[in-house]
Amino acid sequence: MLHPLLKRNSSLLLSLALLLTLMAGFSFKQTPAEENPELCLSTEEHRLYDLIMAYRKQKRLPAIKISAALTQVAQTHVRDLSINKPSDGDACNMHSWSSKGNWTACCYDRKHTQSQCMWSKPKEIAGFAADGFEIAYGSIDNNFVATPDAALASWKKSPGHHAVIVNSDIWKQRTWKAIGIGVYKNYICVWVASTEDKNTVVKKCE
Repeated sequence: MLHPLLKRNSSLLLSLALLLTLMAGFSFKQTPAEENPELCLSTEEHRLYDLIMAYRKQKRLPAIKISAALTQVAQTHVRDLSINKPSDGDACNMHSWSSKGNWTACCYDRKHTQSQCMWSKPKEIAGFAADGFEIAYGSIDNNFVATPDAALASWKKSPGHHAVIVNSDIWKQRTWKAIGIGVYKNYICVWVASTEDKNTVVKKCE
């Protein structure tokens, strides 16, 4: 038999018990927006990262941490270039973005009139806190296969691309603290930034 006090408040206790049961089914731990559990690096992307870091070591430059945000942007861009072909090799180069994604489209020409459209992609796509800078390699030809070795060899011969890799010329005053790698079929993209990304990519693609 219930105590008179409990009997009078049985409906209140029942409501409290129901509330506690419902609360038990919820988790209040939130995953930071920057984290992407699906993000991973392929064997080729790992290889390109290792090649670039080895080359920087030869130049007595520090290694750069792999950034989750910049890798997300790099992997998104190589697929956009390969599938949607915003670059026609003439008026619009490989820093261009198509209008077929959740980002601002732009045609990047030789005059760099759309440079900010490219620089801001890490913030626009991945919520990164700073601008990023890209070097790219590939061909509009779907039969072309972009490889890490060929990409690095090409960038070494190009003064502009090489300067980004080794922090020379206009990049001399910058220290790269984050890097992202994207390799997909006929394109390769590498992104760098002077701001560190606390989220790195540790997962290998299966």
